[in-house]
Amino acid sequence: MTSDATPSSAAENADQDEQVLELARAMLDDAREGRAQRLLPLLDQGAPVGMRDAHGNTLLMLAAYHGHAELVAELAARGADVDQLNDRQQSPLAGAVFKGFDDVARALLEAGADPDAGTPSGRDSAVFFGREEMGQLIEQRAPRG
Repeated sequence: MTSDATPSSAAENADQDEQVLELARAMLDDAREGRAQRLLPLLDQGAPVGMRDAHGNTLLMLAAYHGHAELVAELAARGADVDQLNDRQQSPLAGAVFKGFDDVARALLEAGADPDAGTPSGRDSAVFFGREEMGQLIEQRAPRG
C-alpha cells in the first residue's frame, strides 16, 4: 500500500489542523467573552454550534456561565442544545443559577431549557443557593410534575 502524502502535503495538513484548532480556541474564547459580533458570523457560515472544549463545555455553556444572556439566546436560536451537559454533568441553567445570572437563566428557560437536567439541576441549584426568585421563575416555566 502506498501513501499519496508527500512530506510537503503532510506539513500542509499539519498546518491546516493547527489553523482549525486555533479557530476553535478563538470561538470558545469568543463565547466565554461574549463576543457575539465575532462568533455568530462564523456559526452562520457553518461552524458547528455544538462545539465543545476539552471539558465538554459547549459555546452555549461558556456564554451562560460567563453571563452573556443575549449570546445565549442567539446560540439557542441557531440550534445550540440548551440542556447539553458538560463532562461534570452540569447544565447551562444550573451554571447560570449558581452564578446568579437571572437574565441568562431566563433566556435559557425561554429557549426551552429543562430545569431538571444535570447534577445538580437548575431547580436544585435554585433551592441550594437560596435563589427564591429563580426558583419561582422555574416553577412558573416548568412546574414540577
